[in-house]
Amino acid sequence: MDLLQNNYMKQNHILPNEWSIIENDFHKDNLTASESIFSIGNGYMGQRANFEEDYSGKTLQGTYIGGIYYPDKTRVGWWKNGYPEYFAKVLNAPNWLGIRVKINNELLDLNTAKVSEFYRELNMKEGWLQRKFKAELPGGKIVSINATRFVSMQRKEIGVIKYSITPVNFDGTIKIVSYIDAGIKNQDANYDEFFWKIKGITAKGEQGFVTAETLKTSFRVCTAMQNVFEINNKAVQADKNVKALDKCLEFSYHFDLKKGEELTLYKYVSVTQSMNIPKNKLQEKASDFLSKAVNQSYCGLLEEQAIAWYKIWKTADIEIVGDIKAQQAIRFNIFQLNQTYTGEDARLNIGPKGFTGEKYGGSTYWDTEAYCIPFYMSTKDKQVAKNLLMYRYNQLDKAIENAEKLGFTNGAALYPMVTMNGEECHNEWEITFEEIHRNGAMVYAIYNYVNYTDDYDYVRQYGMEVIIAVARFWAQRVNFSQAKNKYVILGVTGPNEYENNVNNNWYTNYLAKWNLTYALENIERLKTENATDYKRIISKVDLSDIETKQWRNIADNMYFPFDEKQNIYLQQDGFLDKEIINVADLAISERPINQKWSWDRILRSCFIKQADLLQGMYFFENYFDQQTLTKHFDFYEPLTVHESSLSPCVHSILASKLDKDDKAYEMYLRTARLDLDDYNNEVHEGLHITSMAGTWLSVVQGFGGMRNFDNRLSFAPRIPKEWTSYAFKVNYQDVVIQVFKSHSETIFSNLSDKSVNIMTEGKEVTIDANAVVNV
Repeated sequence: MDLLQNNYMKQNHILPNEWSIIENDFHKDNLTASESIFSIGNGYMGQRANFEEDYSGKTLQGTYIGGIYYPDKTRVGWWKNGYPEYFAKVLNAPNWLGIRVKINNELLDLNTAKVSEFYRELNMKEGWLQRKFKAELPGGKIVSINATRFVSMQRKEIGVIKYSITPVNFDGTIKIVSYIDAGIKNQDANYDEFFWKIKGITAKGEQGFVTAETLKTSFRVCTAMQNVFEINNKAVQADKNVKALDKCLEFSYHFDLKKGEELTLYKYVSVTQSMNIPKNKLQEKASDFLSKAVNQSYCGLLEEQAIAWYKIWKTADIEIVGDIKAQQAIRFNIFQLNQTYTGEDARLNIGPKGFTGEKYGGSTYWDTEAYCIPFYMSTKDKQVAKNLLMYRYNQLDKAIENAEKLGFTNGAALYPMVTMNGEECHNEWEITFEEIHRNGAMVYAIYNYVNYTDDYDYVRQYGMEVIIAVARFWAQRVNFSQAKNKYVILGVTGPNEYENNVNNNWYTNYLAKWNLTYALENIERLKTENATDYKRIISKVDLSDIETKQWRNIADNMYFPFDEKQNIYLQQDGFLDKEIINVADLAISERPINQKWSWDRILRSCFIKQADLLQGMYFFENYFDQQTLTKHFDFYEPLTVHESSLSPCVHSILASKLDKDDKAYEMYLRTARLDLDDYNNEVHEGLHITSMAGTWLSVVQGFGGMRNFDNRLSFAPRIPKEWTSYAFKVNYQDVVIQVFKSHSETIFSNLSDKSVNIMTEGKEVTIDANAVVNV
């Protein structure tokens, strides 16, 4: 049994279902992983699937608000010039889930109770989380619990819980304590600090408010709650006892219930924060949002939620027939991407863990530009993807400052590996200083966006400044090698982080060459087509002909390591000095190597964490013929351990291109069910949100064969033998195209009111407005 099968069997407590993630047993050992998998969010805020009631066992409590962070002091063994001063923490925010339950003064705690009939469902079609179970307390009393909650996609500040409790074998007193807890900490805090200052805890009528402010960054958050009760579906008034503690607000209620009676608490919550609302208005607005939510009622809010998700799925859904686990997986990935980022706020971005965990910190990595932008371009209005580009444009000054700290001049920009506000806040030297390929992804994203949307205005108005600043970085980062008579780039780390401080990483060198060439092409285009913008930009950045001629010289004379005997490009200089061993020859007990081997051993091995050279060939596939792609895939794929979540999707896409259908399907399952089946034994830390966009790519660009080189949309659909059919939609230049593929036919449908031209089977095909073409 190989590693993938072993992990799959270990994690298959997630039941197959087309539209839901379901577990039907209580697994304490998998609880923190399930907390990640069943997370919910709405782009503004989100939370791990922690229990509402007390739980004394192992858990990772997590409630997060987009854009709220703390600059935790960098903790390193040895300081180096250029290190960032802090590592940004995505903060664990005040927890509003809390519902403490006491039965005749005995606490309901699933860690000490005997749990039966446990059922948990994340309904992806309508966007809600439900949990049902029976619990026998140590004293012998049995209660039945049914809890459903969601955060509203329609009203971003609103969350709601419906929590029902029924005595099964007794009459007795039920005490309900509904609370907001601001006494929370980050598990990843370097020094176990408390990152919040409590500014106020108050109750007004039926509403309660906890206001807290972050230390250093001074983000202020007001979390408000209001509780409504029913018994047997009839509204009841309940007297409450208010207790304002140092960091917590509690509303306590007592009910005398008979066996079989159902008590239901509707807990309405609103969360306001100072990025959007003046600090002195936070409580007022929280109260207003809360009142409107209560007036709408739980059922009304749930109906709004279903409608909002219907609109999302209308364009974003991928339908797979004949393979229920593949279907479940792709919808899970699409669902989490939409929970994480909605595109309404250009100050926000897509963190690697989204709202599902603390690991990695920071708001964004290069993952957004390399993987996520195509998903949002194709499934939403182009403004959503444009806002992701604007996020980087708005931080260009900070990127220039980052480069200046490392000694670069003349407006050269180095975008950060990890950031919240444009400043670098990653504290591993081999990444902070060396993984400079992320700079190339910033420009590739602009190219990708303009090529797909035909929105060249973005380059004229904003993007050209980024392109020039990054080109200046590459021009200063290279040096001329007399021995090679070429320009080289020394001391870098490529996407494959299992090789650090290497010379002439092929992917990095290729991106640098392409970036410089792309800059020159756009300068010429502006000069020809937009003389006014050309003069304005050239004047603003003070760009000279001498500088651009140097860029051309570097691009024309970039060095790429190549082995004549193997007839392949090398990942970097000296790669073949390593002992070449295929991953298939590694014992299962040795994997994952990042959890079993020393770092020294990993660095000296030939094993590749994620697609590196193949990442470049995926980006620039149109520059390489089929034979070249095949040769490099056949050499590097067997050496790749895929211990980065970003790796399998690239291999799946290339395998489809190269007619390696079994490998394409294997890698699709690897990327699509990475979290559901916990391939790398790390889901307890949070989901791999950004790689989920790669899962979408593996269907649309992999099996669907969608490409958009030279502003020409093309498809080359193929279908795994395991599937009966599949279908997806893309929004291309305001035309929605549906692609359907079965083993017997390919159908393209134009769901818009204007015609569109596509390429397929080597021919140009016109699809008229609202028409269908069967190829």
